[in-house]
Amino acid sequence: MEYLIYGALKKYKRLHAARFHMPGHKADRKRFPLFKDAALDITELSFADCLENPDGLIAAAESDCAEILGAKRSFFLTDGSSSGIFAMLYAVKRRGGKIVIARGAHKSVYNACAVLGIEPHILKGNELDGIALPPAAAEIEDIFKKEKDVAAVLATSPDYYGNISDYAALRKICDRYGKLLLVDGAHGAYLKFDPDAAHRYAGEYADAWVDGAHKTLPTLTQGALLNVNREDLIPDLREGAGIFRTTSPSYPIMASIEYGVKYLSENGGQLIDAVKREFSLMKMRLKKRGVLFYEGGETLQFAVDFGGMGICPYLAEEQLEKRRIYPEMNDGRYILFYLSPLTRTHHLARLERAIRRIAKMRSLKDTYDAKPEQVCGIKKFSYLAALAFRKESVPIAQAAGRIAARNAGATPPCFPVVVAGEQITEQAVELLKNAKHTFGVIDGKIEVIKIGGEQ
Repeated sequence: MEYLIYGALKKYKRLHAARFHMPGHKADRKRFPLFKDAALDITELSFADCLENPDGLIAAAESDCAEILGAKRSFFLTDGSSSGIFAMLYAVKRRGGKIVIARGAHKSVYNACAVLGIEPHILKGNELDGIALPPAAAEIEDIFKKEKDVAAVLATSPDYYGNISDYAALRKICDRYGKLLLVDGAHGAYLKFDPDAAHRYAGEYADAWVDGAHKTLPTLTQGALLNVNREDLIPDLREGAGIFRTTSPSYPIMASIEYGVKYLSENGGQLIDAVKREFSLMKMRLKKRGVLFYEGGETLQFAVDFGGMGICPYLAEEQLEKRRIYPEMNDGRYILFYLSPLTRTHHLARLERAIRRIAKMRSLKDTYDAKPEQVCGIKKFSYLAALAFRKESVPIAQAAGRIAARNAGATPPCFPVVVAGEQITEQAVELLKNAKHTFGVIDGKIEVIKIGGEQ
């Protein structure tokens, strides 16, 4: 299969051209020695097309990827999935003022609602083993019945833990009420190439969806795609992408998006089958040895429940890193290991040995302090109204009982513990105080609505 963008970059590199164009490093290997492939890093040149309005090799590469993914149109994103989220909600804004989302939606969804003036109806699904599940289709239908100006539902699926929404049920409800089905499928791009999981891929059901190619495909960080299945959405999505994408897109990232999709279209089935087989065997062996892990996921994510085994996950993470094993995320109970079709079987074997040893370490027994249960605060104002009030910053330790003026949460996974307009709970305060990295908390303070403050 031909890799159009990469091929053009390699051809230009071989020219040893005089580079009187951006970027400023000029591919100077003597004075820019740390980045040996800088010669592939170019800007819009006569042969290189333009992502803003492609009609050459980028257009052809996007068309090839759309065909492979089963989309009517695909747009390359070099800013990660977030710019695609903004573009989808830009299309929603043209069709109504409200949208249904899961509470665990990515912060980019909330940010887009704030920027575009879209009121989110936030649903918190049930929990399984301390992990939030996607909202049920029946809950979403109830909102469609009551709120006529809701334009769409945006499902976050798969989520960080591998939970997948009931796409078929959502599709039926959206068709019945004439609403858009949008999907933040950032964690599920590889599913398109899984021979056994076509029904779990967002593109089989969604009107528009985002694939975070860099998360599970052989693609550079920030590489993603915005895909659409409805012709009438294409103009608004194109316009939205043009507004929210960078005007200086990375050509290496674009080349890697094309590569990731095309490579897996040819090799994905075999690679995924091999990883799934070893992954399944590993889980079976670990389960027999008493290792606990989240069993509700349907993807290649692997969440080991160190907290459930009485082991402090932060101490477990230290032990993993001593063995040169670096996980994706530690949420204070689970440590999440992120697999992809390119995960090597010998790395899985290393991971299995490390988990078994850590689970048996006497020094780690009974070191777990249960993290506070996440309790949603009582909603006092709508999301958009809360953003408009006067604000003040208070120490997070003193924030319980106050009404949040901005979202705040842990990163990763970048979804809110506190949502603007809600009363902040004691549990939320503890979660934010103990999180290693946060958003919405600056210098130990959080923004709340100023008492007596008018809009």
